Amino acid sequence: MKNILFLLGLLVCGCFVAMADTPVYLDETKPVEERIEDALNRMTLDEKIAVIHAQSKFSAAGVPRLGFPDLWTDDGPHGVRPDVLWDEWRQAGQTNDSCVAFPALTCLAASFDPSLARIYGESLGEEALYRDKDMILGPGVNIFRTPLNGRNFEYMGEDPYLASRMVVPYIQGLQSKGVSACVKHYCLNNDEEYRHQVNVIVSDRALREIYLPAFEAAVKEGGTWGLMGAYNLYKNEHNCHNEILLNNILKGEWGYDGVVVSDWGGAHDTDQAVKNGLDLEFGTWTDGLTMGKTNAYRSYFLADVYKKAILDGTYTTRELDEKVRRVLRLHFRTTMNRNKGVGFMCNEAHYATARKVAVGGIVLLKNDNNLLPMDVKASKKILVVGENAVKMMTVGGGSSSLKVQREVSPLDGIRNLVASINPTAIVEYQRGYVGDVTGELDGVSTGQNLNESRSPEQLIADAVAAAADADYVIFFGGLNKAPYQDCEGNDRKTYDLPYDQDKVISALAKANSRLVVVGISGNSFAMPWKGEVNAIVQGWFLGSEAGNALADVLTGVANPSGKLPFTWTKTLNDVGAHALNTYPGTWREGKDIIDEEYAEGVFVGYRWTDKKKITPEFAFGHGLSYTTFELSSLRASGDLSGENGTMTFTVNVKNTGSREGAEVVQLYVHDDKASVERPYKELKGFAKVSLKPGESKDVEISIDRRALSFWDETTNGWKVEPGKFTILVGNASDNLTLKTNIKIVK
Repeated sequence: MKNILFLLGLLVCGCFVAMADTPVYLDETKPVEERIEDALNRMTLDEKIAVIHAQSKFSAAGVPRLGFPDLWTDDGPHGVRPDVLWDEWRQAGQTNDSCVAFPALTCLAASFDPSLARIYGESLGEEALYRDKDMILGPGVNIFRTPLNGRNFEYMGEDPYLASRMVVPYIQGLQSKGVSACVKHYCLNNDEEYRHQVNVIVSDRALREIYLPAFEAAVKEGGTWGLMGAYNLYKNEHNCHNEILLNNILKGEWGYDGVVVSDWGGAHDTDQAVKNGLDLEFGTWTDGLTMGKTNAYRSYFLADVYKKAILDGTYTTRELDEKVRRVLRLHFRTTMNRNKGVGFMCNEAHYATARKVAVGGIVLLKNDNNLLPMDVKASKKILVVGENAVKMMTVGGGSSSLKVQREVSPLDGIRNLVASINPTAIVEYQRGYVGDVTGELDGVSTGQNLNESRSPEQLIADAVAAAADADYVIFFGGLNKAPYQDCEGNDRKTYDLPYDQDKVISALAKANSRLVVVGISGNSFAMPWKGEVNAIVQGWFLGSEAGNALADVLTGVANPSGKLPFTWTKTLNDVGAHALNTYPGTWREGKDIIDEEYAEGVFVGYRWTDKKKITPEFAFGHGLSYTTFELSSLRASGDLSGENGTMTFTVNVKNTGSREGAEVVQLYVHDDKASVERPYKELKGFAKVSLKPGESKDVEISIDRRALSFWDETTNGWKVEPGKFTILVGNASDNLTLKTNIKIVK
């Protein structure tokens, strides 16, 4: 209906304009920048003000008189959020706004496969097109600084290089369909509690080496058309209008030509919004994150108050025109783009993509005695235990909550696959524990009845009794998307598993040694029972195809190939932010501001555990397979001495096992001697290769001088120091079996 009304209006408007004076911007033979300037010159002050702030919860006005339709955004990044009412967060109650839920971005990052990121973006773009969305609010690339961050599941792990390589093809895939990405949350948005009040204190070097590289890659390589500011502050300015981050670095140094969008309710001041880089304001005061008055869109910081200030001479239109140029450029890339792809709603190709990404990202953490894959043909009884085996995970968690057409639970996935392999085998289910039974957010409900009358003790007793004669016991636990777990707006209160799951796991381990623990979460958690179980799988939030993907991996239909995108520590004290007691910061005296110092600097994740010689539960980049691989014959070629120099490292990978599988070759750089303290090693290259049994291939990984560089705070730039570097290659950050040395002369 929206498109029909717009086209009718455009026909009327177009006829009128054609009779009067055919404008240059309608002539598609003219360069876009020329058309932008022509449209800008024809716009009134009211029209200019109207396009730089929201007109509803998720839309901004176009310029009907000149043929520009309204701009429609929607939450991602794992699927297209259901439509909401014009001025409320509640869903609109439509029947054609369900979607395919793709795996959360932790899973995508765990695949270490940029080709999956590309098809992920393409599929999401097609779903967005069907729903008439011009911009998807994602992907997120904030760094895992603490495993307590409730929103980590939306991000791509702890390593800036990994996040950089995965975000670029996601953006390119999405925007190839004519739908804008809106990379978020720029930047330093690394915890959720009091996110509007946290003022981050961080060194320039840590900012540049850890927290900015993925955003820089999104801009320079991905060519993102949109970028969302973060709620928090940096150097006492909110990041949605921050002079250093937006004007100096993003638009100045990186040459970003897209739109800076405020997070919903992230703008706080007209003067800063005008001068410090914000282009498009959303969510202020309108029944949203910051409660004010209903239908207050003209009361936005970039609305009537800005217009009045222009009219009274406080501002010229110079800043306004630059904001409008960027918004019009976004329109030409999206709403005015005649070369968009075709939209599809929930088609089977999208489900296939979701399943492929899920399988590619599932991580086999532990597999003693080769307990996995399950021998389904020889099994008589398989016991599935745990609320997370049946609980829908697509509803909840904050703004990424979805309304799906279907979601296959782990229990159903296992039952369906087992039935197809061995129809006589029994798949039994026991609850084991009770967690979150709500299943509703903003009017979207799972429709599940998860109420339980049995006591915790009885639930454990029933599960233990059923486990005694099972060929396999599969426990599905971890976290969920309830508040204070993996959920926007709150951080976790503890590193421990909730709902006394540790008791359930230990009891099951005593009852049956053939126990497999599957974690469903976007974060790591404590594993006091690790030594009691033979197999552990990290299953993430996998979306619509969760059950099918997990069943594929557990039964060996698919061989796991995911790798951890973060360091899985044993305790919180093994994390720099917690060891130094700088998280969650301290309240500033007499102010509604929390100062949070990133005192660990560049030593985040494995960089910290290396520095402190801490053995993690599972290392960054760790992930097992049902086959075995051998890496050998590391060779180097090329030259890094010039500014544009590159070197290529070649390694032979052989599948020495009996199953087809994929391995991720990881390359880390160690600076043998530096004038500043550097991490022992840093990921600077990786490649995923699939091999049949007995097959071998040469894998090439190339690096440039940036891979050897650190941010020099004395010169305010990247610096490569002459000297020796060691190249470390392996299949996990703690299993680097090959090395070679290179020397930089200048």
